[in-house]
Amino acid sequence: MAFLSSRRRRTRLAPELDDQELGRLLKSLRATTRTGTIATTDLCAAQITRLLDQDPGDWDRRTHRVDVLADFLTASHLPRSWAAREPRNADALVLYAWTLVGDARARDRPEDASEATDICLRAAEIAPDDPTPWVALLAVARLQRWAQPQAFGVWNEVLARDRWNREAYLGMLGYLSPEEGGSRIQVLEFVDTLCARMPANAPCAGIELTAQVLQYHSVLGRGGFEALVARNHWSHAMAAQALDRVAHTWPQPGFLRHARALADLNLLAYALMAADRRRDAAPVFEALGGIVTSWPWNLGGEALDEYDQAQRRATVGL
Repeated sequence: MAFLSSRRRRTRLAPELDDQELGRLLKSLRATTRTGTIATTDLCAAQITRLLDQDPGDWDRRTHRVDVLADFLTASHLPRSWAAREPRNADALVLYAWTLVGDARARDRPEDASEATDICLRAAEIAPDDPTPWVALLAVARLQRWAQPQAFGVWNEVLARDRWNREAYLGMLGYLSPEEGGSRIQVLEFVDTLCARMPANAPCAGIELTAQVLQYHSVLGRGGFEALVARNHWSHAMAAQALDRVAHTWPQPGFLRHARALADLNLLAYALMAADRRRDAAPVFEALGGIVTSWPWNLGGEALDEYDQAQRRATVGL
């Protein structure tokens, strides 16, 4: 089908997903930071502030935007400079704290994130209704392996402000995983409790499927015979049911409305192809329109290549 081949040619990694205003800001920041002028910090800060001031109270989109901006600016002097110039600006503080955590994680130096704790608490005091300082603090708790009472205390602060905050649920899923000091039983209990309560199209609706993909990756990571038969994971009842619950609803126009809906659709397309459910995967690829996320595609190689190959397999004969 012609539209599918055309769409494959347009595949691209887009951390902003379908947030066009965020995408334009990233391009502007890239151009502005190249100038190296003295006014660069003030100009970039003003651009970021204008974006983050939009849609007050839309915490889902704010969390997405702060996360993408922090990842984009992790190697930049801008977050530190902005926070130093405006120590009572919650946006500046949260962005700086988020970059500190990202840099500490990338360097595998958890102690480097310690400064972020005080920064997050200051931001939370300045903007008491905003969940993003607590989301950043939860990332610190996860990175530094805080005790569960403290980590859950931070998590509850997020939920008190944004009940279905996607980033917070993903953070706790990682915190409770066997790889980070939890257990498979804790993950299952956490997911089961969430699924019994959340709306089907909540921003955190992808947690159950994320847990299944992480378990699948864990099996692949063992290598040997287990890796060779890892596809059997998707025939187990829990994994198959997780796919069945969302395979036909998520791709429907307007069903998922949260800021990272396309990230969840990438996750669904990946899982369906891992389960060899190509017919179900085809409409998911169509709904994605070529917007690709690095994870989970990058497990097997370069993300765009893996995505393109999977899309071709899903659409053969359609």
